Amino acid sequence: MANVAVVGSQWGDEGKGKIVDWLSERADVVVRFQGGHNAGHTLVVDDVTYALSLLPSGVVRKGKQALIGNGVVLDPWALVDEIERCRELGLEIDERRLGIAENTPLILPVHSALDHARERARGAEKIGTTGRGIGPAYEDKVARRAVRLSDLANEDRLRGALTELFRHHSALARGMGEPEPDFDEHLRMLQEVAPKVLPYRARVWQQLAEARRRRERVLFEGAQGAMLDIDHGTFPFVTSSNTVAGQASAGAGVGPGQVGYVLGITKAYTTRVGSGPFPTELDDEVGTRLGERGREFGTVTGRKRRC
Repeated sequence: MANVAVVGSQWGDEGKGKIVDWLSERADVVVRFQGGHNAGHTLVVDDVTYALSLLPSGVVRKGKQALIGNGVVLDPWALVDEIERCRELGLEIDERRLGIAENTPLILPVHSALDHARERARGAEKIGTTGRGIGPAYEDKVARRAVRLSDLANEDRLRGALTELFRHHSALARGMGEPEPDFDEHLRMLQEVAPKVLPYRARVWQQLAEARRRRERVLFEGAQGAMLDIDHGTFPFVTSSNTVAGQASAGAGVGPGQVGYVLGITKAYTTRVGSGPFPTELDDEVGTRLGERGREFGTVTGRKRRC
């Protein structure tokens, strides 16, 4: 098997996780390259059901290296919770199997608070985000004020990064009439979670370069779908990252030639979650029946999918 990038060709929920799980049997490394814990992949392996939002689907296969690339935005508390849930189901997850790019931006409580505040302010024009802070975290990355995973290893650097972040978010909260975020509480929470996530810190780009030299097979796991791409989707009703195959290179830290084959996943009928245009939507009993038979409810939010 050559290196493969698996991406969605619709509005997500095409069943990418199942395909990635099947392909991961042949791969040596599985890497996430965009999105956050708004992805929703349900896998059933040996009669055990795993619902993954952040971890690469390869973690359910023994002997596979699972990596989270720099193109992902990481909620450290969601990561810890998901790892614990997987361990309760019998999976072995440690720093030998899971690596997270050291320059991955973090999603903080202030991001989720902003996400919800904006959706409330939009009213009927809301985008329909998951409210998990993914969009605001990407904004801070582009604005060069993000707190990154590596910042957790140095308290002075963490304080400096958080101070810069709060200079923006405090002013934003005041302008929206929302409570200002608590700097000390954020600092305390980050200091508390740091020892739980720092062991997974890695130079993912370097690990992928070494995998290439060893001629190992790499599987790039996409989230969401092409119609939700920040540039190529149904803007502004889109996610906050590039979801198309070209992002696999930049979001994992490899050259474009290393991506190899691109596999676009398409479902027999189309669904989408949240607001935005949907030309083939069926607002009748046929659409209802499709949703019931297909169990069309979001893995992450539990929201009913439009059919």
